[in-house]
Amino acid sequence: MSEWNKQLYAAINNRKVAIIGAGFVGSSIAYALTIRNLASRIILIDIDKEKAKGESKDIQHGIPYMGTSSVCAGDYPDCAGCDLIIITAGRNRRPGESRLDMIADNIGILKQVTDNIKKYYTHGVIVVVSNPVDILTYKVAEWMGLPNGRVFGTGCILDTSRLVRAIADYTDINIEAIKCNIVGEHGDTQFPLWSRLSIAGIPMDEYCYNVGLEWGDKQKQALYDEVRGMGASIIRAKGKTHYGIATCVCSLADAVLNQRLTIAPVTSTLEGEYGIRDVAISVPSIVGVNGVERRLEEKLTAEELKNLKASADKMRETLDRIE
Repeated sequence: MSEWNKQLYAAINNRKVAIIGAGFVGSSIAYALTIRNLASRIILIDIDKEKAKGESKDIQHGIPYMGTSSVCAGDYPDCAGCDLIIITAGRNRRPGESRLDMIADNIGILKQVTDNIKKYYTHGVIVVVSNPVDILTYKVAEWMGLPNGRVFGTGCILDTSRLVRAIADYTDINIEAIKCNIVGEHGDTQFPLWSRLSIAGIPMDEYCYNVGLEWGDKQKQALYDEVRGMGASIIRAKGKTHYGIATCVCSLADAVLNQRLTIAPVTSTLEGEYGIRDVAISVPSIVGVNGVERRLEEKLTAEELKNLKASADKMRETLDRIE
């Protein structure tokens, strides 16, 4: 094996991930990363150290050929040398709550988490999953002081995944052929970019005309209403959501750890894109080894641009209140 190949092999087999928070979301992410073999070492960090130990052992005891990662409980010093740090700490959304209702509790928790990460941080990308994700992503990025995009949040990636699934059910087409994004706040002011929706590269209205499917405001509203209520309906049914976001985080982790660039509607602090700056909201972004490598400025309709700026204004008003 050449020296270059040896170095490449060593790099691939020494990827290290820390997950802050060993609750349902954090442990589901650890499990998903393990069965995908995306990291050689996965460290679960939680204030409840026994829970972190139990979750890590449970994952580690699976059949080896389903995942060879070393999963263990640890503490903040283990953040040193991590290629990816995933923050899931904070309380979950309760039935009837909006994500912004969680600010008072979770911003204090995230400040403590960030202060502890900073003591040992050496390099790597930080992904915020905790809600309200746009506000917390902005604050963690501010507290860490890293280059723009090195800290980003999951944003609207799960909402988009749900929408793509709903469109696939409506059209009876494989989800891989469907391209559409939900953007803005991960919350009440988010909205789909209907003008960018396509099926295998064909604009949605053109596709539906060709196959005899109805497509208009009525169908759009019905699909979006279905998607918008999915998270709350799952919380009412089982108390929490965690599997969906775990697989979404896996996709982002693959982009970061394996340098496989992907495009996803994640949240990061904008620097003038769409005429918006100094606020974190979701827009289609190229995600890679450095986190958000670039935010894409797609051609939006006047109404879509107006809605995006309104969503950003809401996040800025919220930041102004808490600051």
